[in-house]
Amino acid sequence: MSEMNNDQVYTLQCGSVPLLVSMPHIGTAIPAELQPAYTAEALKVEDTDWHLAKLYNFLPELGASVLTPHYSRYVIDLNRPPDDAPMYPGASNTELCPTRFFSGEPLYKAGCEPAPDERARRREAYWQPYHAALAAELERIKAQHGFALLWDAHSIRSQIPWLFEGQLPDLNIGTASGASAHETITAAVAQACAESPHITTAVNGRFKGGYITRRYGQPSEGVHAIQLEMCQSLYMQEVAPFAYDAALASKIQPLLKNMVSSALSACRSCYEK
Repeated sequence: MSEMNNDQVYTLQCGSVPLLVSMPHIGTAIPAELQPAYTAEALKVEDTDWHLAKLYNFLPELGASVLTPHYSRYVIDLNRPPDDAPMYPGASNTELCPTRFFSGEPLYKAGCEPAPDERARRREAYWQPYHAALAAELERIKAQHGFALLWDAHSIRSQIPWLFEGQLPDLNIGTASGASAHETITAAVAQACAESPHITTAVNGRFKGGYITRRYGQPSEGVHAIQLEMCQSLYMQEVAPFAYDAALASKIQPLLKNMVSSALSACRSCYEK
């Protein structure tokens, strides 16, 4: 069952297994009334998690629920806390209502950054509905199966000096330093990666999981959350026009499917009697 909410903030595809995949940064829309405040370059939404729905096209086969947003992270970042507290103290951070590209350059024309009341409006209009849907679907899954696994799917350019030094590992697994998922789930995902030694992997490195992973991953309450931040170089062109590369994607998709399947199997094992 697919559900588009009334104001098209998100789409929810309800599945049949105890797995919800969230893709909070794949939206590309910027409301027409907000567009004049942005720079011309910002309207190209270059920092999108491009093509993830296409890359994860195996999710219906697995029976997973899938939650995706309509609007760009430049409008509001669904993976940031509502109070806008930094996720990575001491490092460069993007905001709840971002004002800079990943390069550090301004997204808005001078003097057009969103004021506090506008940020609050966006939080209510875009952030709250997505998180209400996410929480409700996890509750539905948990009520049906007794537990739930949340996979938070992301992608990013492999080199962004403003955010991190050097080149990012290909696959970055985050479980809030082990707090958001049982260790056997993390181990199962890492083992799936180890079967592809040409792919570099980090566990709880630069990307330990954002707000979604940290907020909803509550193993003691039967909800486990894991974030995957993957380099876009694995499946697409990292420069404009950010084209999907089907040949590259076909090489990483089997591993990606194995990672998700392994996480779900390990999560199920935690509750086998």
